Amino acid sequence: MTTCLNDYRLTLAGREYVPIMIGGMGVDISTSALALAAAQLGGIGHISDAMNQFVSDKNYGTTFSRQKSAKYRFLNNNPDKSEVLFNLHHVREAQLNHVRRTMEKKGSKGAVFLNIMEKLSMRQGRETLQTRLTSALDGGIDGITLSAGLHKSSFAMMSEHPRFHDAALGIIVSSVRALSIFLRAAKKVGRLPDYVVVEGPLAGGHLGFGTDWSEYSLKAICLEVIKFLQDNDLQIPVIPAGGIFTGGDAVQFMEIGASAVQVATRFTVTHESGLPASAKQAYFRASEEEITVGSISPTGYLMRYLKTSPCFGSSVRPQCQAFGYVLSEAGKCAYIEAFEKTACDDKGKKLPVNDKICLCHHFSKSNCYTCGHYTYRLKDTSNRLADGTYQLLSAEHVLNDYLYSTGNNVKRPEEENQTLYSL
Repeated sequence: MTTCLNDYRLTLAGREYVPIMIGGMGVDISTSALALAAAQLGGIGHISDAMNQFVSDKNYGTTFSRQKSAKYRFLNNNPDKSEVLFNLHHVREAQLNHVRRTMEKKGSKGAVFLNIMEKLSMRQGRETLQTRLTSALDGGIDGITLSAGLHKSSFAMMSEHPRFHDAALGIIVSSVRALSIFLRAAKKVGRLPDYVVVEGPLAGGHLGFGTDWSEYSLKAICLEVIKFLQDNDLQIPVIPAGGIFTGGDAVQFMEIGASAVQVATRFTVTHESGLPASAKQAYFRASEEEITVGSISPTGYLMRYLKTSPCFGSSVRPQCQAFGYVLSEAGKCAYIEAFEKTACDDKGKKLPVNDKICLCHHFSKSNCYTCGHYTYRLKDTSNRLADGTYQLLSAEHVLNDYLYSTGNNVKRPEEENQTLYSL
């Protein structure tokens, strides 16, 4: 009998799950609804805490960003943002809003985890990160996945919390070296991760690789991580991510020793995804040539995105007063520098900023179409409708296709009551 992903099970922190995670896509692409859909089927869904105050304002009616903008309005035309600080009480309340509202809707099946990025320095990196971590635990999150950084201090920041040994805690890495650095720090507080997500070079959004990313292979890195853990007598589940497009892809990783897979790209075009309808259709229409990896992010990480993203050609003034999620300890951001260096036209209007984008602003507007390498294949998972658009999918449909399909087969959704174009 041909093996499918549903033939396997993931055991994590004493609980059993179907072996599939939906990755934590920010800003609010991995919505509560998307995470809960994964949990309902017995898997693990993520929400993201990227720009958590903005997400709280959008979804729960708070005014944290507006209050912060008003407080620092006097810095609107000043490139020095060293006075901008986040209100830690607001950071905590925003995190609690998102986590508690999500967990209130969760049933007994599956789990909901929170993706927390270290690279969101937020001007006070240590203070804001610790607040985000501990308030997520206070809110009752099932687990936390640490991403975008080495997180050498993150376990220590949570070590005094009563749920430190109760919640599932994991780390995303892209190399054995990064994992070994994290494990040395974790051992100092007597707590190893419950799982390791190995993210390869074909993942969406920010990447843990340099310009030589194409020389790396997710399978090779996974095998290195699995061997490293075995050599050190560590029984920690390994979960590959990045470029796993079909159930057959997933099974190949299970056969080499993975415990589950993390997937994301195919869920960007679901009803539950937080992307606006126009962005979902842009993902469907995308060609392979439109997908690129570049250094436009002010974080310093390379990022994969669609060249057709509306953020390009923008000259928006830095939005650090309201946002400022990537401000350094000194109140600096690479976009501020790029903005200041960009000339004005003969009428005094700022020309387009080409080197970087204002990440916070464009993520808040869903104008930056970060994406996985195989986004151009999304059109092959759907039906093209009479008006030229593509049929949105349900998260349940995509999850079941991963779990039950074999080989590289992809099941399209039931056709809507419209005349379809042939593909």
